[in-house]
Amino acid sequence: MELFVVIARDGTDAEALERRMAAREAHLVEARRLKAAGHILQAGAMLDDAQRMIGSVLLVAFASRADVDQWLATDPYVTGGVWQDIEVKPFRPAPI
Repeated sequence: MELFVVIARDGTDAEALERRMAAREAHLVEARRLKAAGHILQAGAMLDDAQRMIGSVLLVAFASRADVDQWLATDPYVTGGVWQDIEVKPFRPAPI
């Protein structure tokens, strides 16, 4: 398995939070399944200074970048138009 950091930023339009909340339960159901399968190691919402959700950061483990892309293409936050800017980077843990 390869490790990746996913930084996914929500849209900044007036309906962004509404889209997030509409897709949230379906996203969490899928995230729980991926966590149980060992693909999501850690995840959470990015917050702005006012503590509003503006995106997500995930540490994931997949066999390849193509598998990450395949998962992202079907995630409810992607299909629901929540995540508007997604960055995926390989990750190597520090030996601490």
